[in-house]
Amino acid sequence: MSTLKQLKDFVPLDTLTEAGLVKLSQQVEIRHLNPGQYLFREGERDTHTYFLLSGEIRLSASGKGPALSVKSGTDTARHPLSRLKPRRYDGVAASPCQVIAVDDDDLDNLITADQTAAYEVTELDFDDPEWMFRLVAQPAFQRVPSANLAALFARLTPVRVTRGEVVIRQGEPGEYYYLIKAGRARVARNQSGQEVPLAELDVGSGFGEEALLSGELRNATVTMMEDGELMRLAKADFEHILQEPLVQWVSMKEVANLVKAGAGLIDVRMENEYQAGTLSGSLNMPLYLLRLKAGALDPKRKYVLFCQTGRRSCAAAFLLTQRGFDVHVIRGGLNGIQHPLEGSQP
Repeated sequence: MSTLKQLKDFVPLDTLTEAGLVKLSQQVEIRHLNPGQYLFREGERDTHTYFLLSGEIRLSASGKGPALSVKSGTDTARHPLSRLKPRRYDGVAASPCQVIAVDDDDLDNLITADQTAAYEVTELDFDDPEWMFRLVAQPAFQRVPSANLAALFARLTPVRVTRGEVVIRQGEPGEYYYLIKAGRARVARNQSGQEVPLAELDVGSGFGEEALLSGELRNATVTMMEDGELMRLAKADFEHILQEPLVQWVSMKEVANLVKAGAGLIDVRMENEYQAGTLSGSLNMPLYLLRLKAGALDPKRKYVLFCQTGRRSCAAAFLLTQRGFDVHVIRGGLNGIQHPLEGSQP
């Protein structure tokens, strides 16, 4: 649509920043209605918010008097059409209409992220609100409490980097978590003398969490593909600010309920550990390959992650949560399970 200006005419879209409006314009759908066509019916519990862009919509409810007419361009039309669910009215086109449709969750997440970013920019005098907005709009950061986000932005340290610079190196201890503010980076792992590419990261992506969460050495090397700028967070701050709110720990009793409801089991240990014994029905996705294989997972399905102690699966959970997955971690890992493991199936 044309239309950032048109979007800003509506309530509560008028509260969004320019970056928020751009993001919203990529998510909305324009629906065309003919006279007499229903947009929604009384009693429905659909998952969309509608704004009248052009034309006229009549709202009527059984036993509630004459229909209400909403015409585009009026003050009434600046507000969502019958927003309460279940719908309190039938919504019918009285003329040819154009209606903006946006998913309820998308709109709520966008407004939350936008207002959180705006608050932090104001409080911290941050010099790049667009980058901050892109960060807090990510699924993982939407679960981080506002107080933690304030602490995060206060403690991030900018680091200038150049093309070809190695930011973290496989085999070294981990001391920092990084977010890319400008530039791109390549993730690769040395395996049996061969470099295995794992991922390419762009603005807003994070890396370096695996070693911080697992307590092990870096399992991959990250090299800048172009000049850029990183935001660096020390290990202690990372654990306190990000790890605690992003990792959902569960007991084995809770695991049984999740699996019964359709959740998948993922063993993030190495292949030889998995072959020696694992939980029945689990899929093996070693932590070092998770960036490469995450695209094969169903984003609509819940997953339960585990390793030997819970440390590697905690790192895996952080990585997958950043990608929008709903994941849980078995507290204590396999070491905390009392019954024997089953060998993996061929």
